[in-house]
Parts: sequence; C-alpha cells; structure tokens
Amino acid sequence: MNLQCESMEPRVIDDNLLKLVVAKQGPREEAGQLAKQEGILFKDVLSLQLDFQNILQIDNLWQFENLRKLQLDNNVIERIVGLENLTQLIWLDLSFNNIETIEGLNTLVNLEDLSLSNNRISKIDSLDALVKLQVLLLDNNEIFNMMNIIYLRQFKDLRTLGLSGNPISESEDYKMFVCAYLPDLVYLDYRRISDLTKEMAKMKHQYSIDELKQRETLIQAQKEEAQAQREKLESHKAAFIEHLDGSFLFDSMYAEDVEGRKLSYLPGVGELLEAYKDKFVIICLNIFEYGLKQQEKRRVELDTFTECIQEAIQENQEQGKWKIAKFEEKHLLNLSAVRDESEMPVIEEKIVECGEDITQLFNILMTLEMQLVEQLEEMINLFERNIVDLVGLFIENVQSLMAQCRDLENHHHEKLLEISINTLEKIVKGEFNEDLPEDVRMLFVDKDTIVNAVGASHDIHLLKIDNREDELITRVNSWCTNLVDKIHTDEIMRNRKRVKEINHYIDHMQNELDNLEFTDNLF
Repeated sequence: MNLQCESMEPRVIDDNLLKLVVAKQGPREEAGQLAKQEGILFKDVLSLQLDFQNILQIDNLWQFENLRKLQLDNNVIERIVGLENLTQLIWLDLSFNNIETIEGLNTLVNLEDLSLSNNRISKIDSLDALVKLQVLLLDNNEIFNMMNIIYLRQFKDLRTLGLSGNPISESEDYKMFVCAYLPDLVYLDYRRISDLTKEMAKMKHQYSIDELKQRETLIQAQKEEAQAQREKLESHKAAFIEHLDGSFLFDSMYAEDVEGRKLSYLPGVGELLEAYKDKFVIICLNIFEYGLKQQEKRRVELDTFTECIQEAIQENQEQGKWKIAKFEEKHLLNLSAVRDESEMPVIEEKIVECGEDITQLFNILMTLEMQLVEQLEEMINLFERNIVDLVGLFIENVQSLMAQCRDLENHHHEKLLEISINTLEKIVKGEFNEDLPEDVRMLFVDKDTIVNAVGASHDIHLLKIDNREDELITRVNSWCTNLVDKIHTDEIMRNRKRVKEINHYIDHMQNELDNLEFTDNLF
C-alpha cells in the first residue's frame, strides 16, 4: 500500500496528518470502499510519502511497524528522530532538509537505500548499524574531510555513492581516492566507475591502502577477540561463576580497602598477602571448574527433558491423526450414503450414527489429550525434582567452598592482627627502625586504632565474599524458579491450544452434518 500526501502548512507529523494520508491515499474502488468502512491499520502500510510538507519534526510513526519505504524529502527537518521503531525500513529519503548531524538510525538494520542529499551534514558517521546499506546519497552537503571515505569501507554491500557538491568533491584526487579506498563501488556521483579507473586508482594509492588493510586486519582481530571474550563471559554468567577463574574476587576485596593497603607496608605482610592470594585464587578456580561441570549437567538434564516432552507430544499427535483419519474415512462413506439414500427414516438413522461417531471422536481425542497431560505432568514433576536437586547440590558445594574462603580470610586476619600488634609494641619501645609512609604510621598511635584498622579491613573482605556468594545463590535459584514456571506455563498453553483445536474440528464436523440434515429436510 503506497500512501502520498499533498502540501500543507508547516507542522510536526501528528495523527491528524497520518489519518489524512491514509484516508486520501488508500486503496481505490471496491477495496477503497471497504477500507473506508473498516479503516486501514497503520501497521499494514508499506510505503509512506510525506514530501513537501514543511515538516519540522518527525513523530508518531511508531505505528508503522512494517513500513518499507519512507519519503520525507523537501521538508524543514533539523534532526533525525522518531524512526527507532521502523526496523523493517529498506528505503529512506531525507534529502532537501536542514539536517546537520547523522543520528537516530541505529535500529534501521534493514536499510538498503539512504538519501541525505541537500542538507547541512559535515561528517559521515553514526551509520554503523546499517550493515545492508547499498545506496548512500550525500550530494550537496558540507563534507570536507576525505577521511570520511575511509569510514565507508566497513559497508561491504555499498555500491552507489553520491558526494557531488561537497567540498571534498572539488579535490583533484577526489575520484581516484574514492575508487581506491572503496574498490567495490559501482556508481559514483551517478556514473558507473570503469575498470580502468579502478585499476589506476588502485595503483596510485597502493601503498596507503596496504597500510590501511594491515590496520584494518589488526582492528578486526581485536574486535573478534573482544567478541570472543564477551561470549566467554556470557557463558560463564550462564553458569553463575563469572570472574571466578582468576583473582578478580580477591582483587575486589582490596579495591575499596584503604586500611588493608596501608597495612600491606608492614614487614612480613607482603609475603603473607602473597600466600593468602594464592590459596584464595585456588578456591575460586575450584568454584569455577565445579560451576562449569554443574552447568553441563543442568544442560543435559534440560535437553533430555525437552527431547522426552517432544517425543511424547509427537507420539500422541500421531495417535490423534490416525484416529481422525479412520473417522474421516468412515464419515465420508456415511455422508455419501446419506446423499444417495431416498428414504427419510434411513437418512435420519444414518445422520444419528454420524453424530454418534463425531461424539465418539471427540471423546477419543479428549482422552488422548488427558493422557498426554498426565504423562507430561509426570515428566515435568520429575524434571523439576531433578533440576531442583542439581541446583541444591550446586549451592551446597559452592557454600562449602565459600566457607573455605572465609576461613582463609579469618586466618589472614589473625596473622595480620598479630603482625600489627607486634609492630605497635616495637614502635612504642622505639625498637622499630623500618621506614613507613606517614599515613601508615598514623595507624600506630594506640592499640585501639590499629585493631580497628585491621578489623575494618577484615569486615570489607568478608562482605565481598558474602555478597558474591549471595549473588550466585540468588541468581541460580531465580533461574531455576523461572525455568520451572515457564515449563508449567508452556504446558498449560499447549493444553489450551490443543483443546481449542479439538473443539474447533468437532464443531466444524458437527456443523457440516447439521447443514446436511437441514438441507435434506427441505426436499
């Protein structure tokens, strides 16, 4: 459905304008009359033409969720906004407006053709999401930096580019530069690029392009590595043990521990900390490895359950199809016999028999469904017990390992307190000759101060351990609860859908029989 609007006074795009467009440019003749009666849903509109309207602001287009083509040229639009819901858009014309910055296109991942000609744009950017872009028209803007061309190298499907009328197009090397750095381009400024031009451009800029390709290869490798790290982190999060494969938790204990960092200057504390960290990290690694193994067990349990569910449903459906096929075979013969029969008593008898067959089929199908419901309920309850047991075992062992972390922290606290008290006694007696930073010496004014400092450090460490343990337990319990709830909900929805299908089929067969009986009674 293509919609076009006539010129009107300056405005924003509001519902009144959109309704006017729909009313004036909807389907014609019989379809048009039907549309006037029932109305046209905005979500059914595929093409919308709003050019020459003096539109200042784009708004109220969210309802056009299936729009493919949008024409907004020759208006007074200053900013690209309000297009985020038009994710199906393929063609967009915003030429002849007052746009200074490319923005607001991040969700238009299907856009292939974009026209921004005759605006006030000075930089080509913010197009990264347009991975399908084939045509980009930016004629008669204010683009002056040739490096904008290099930005366009990321668009592998770009074949048509318009940049005439920009300051960069006045450069002597403009055409050669564009053809060299965008070798897959077919049309530049509405003219086809010859193979000879491409070859000359490549030769002229060969050295610079080779350097650029090396940088691009390095950047791509870094992007792939970053993506791999993100995927790895997501898999660890799914197992609830992210950042436990190293010293992250230990380091986080000291990140906010001002007193602990001060106390690390004391003689012997460095070696104590190193030994503490090594043992702590080993426990974290144990939690991490155990978490991965338990995640695999939960996955296998879920996959096995899902497979069993699907097999049970499929087997039940096959039984139902067979029952229906046998019924229809007999039913069609009975209907044929009714049509061929001339004696009314015989007709009525056969119609009653058909009705009884329909009722019998209904009972059979509903019995099959009830059997399936009971079978699936047993499977779901068994799975629920198994997954709850797996999660409970996981939590129990994680708590045991976290308790070991706390034991290490308590042991470290005792040793650190012992060193700190000994240091205080030496300072009081004048027997301490080590150089300490001034803020560290301030802790040794009396016993209460140093004990409080060591205690504050200890409390921070325990809090970090407790918080990580609580977070893990909360998340895995939440995952388990949500999974089981979803399985129960999905089964309820499946059952309702199946019962509806059975009733719909039975009603159809009964209506067919009733209409047959009614028709025969007319003769």
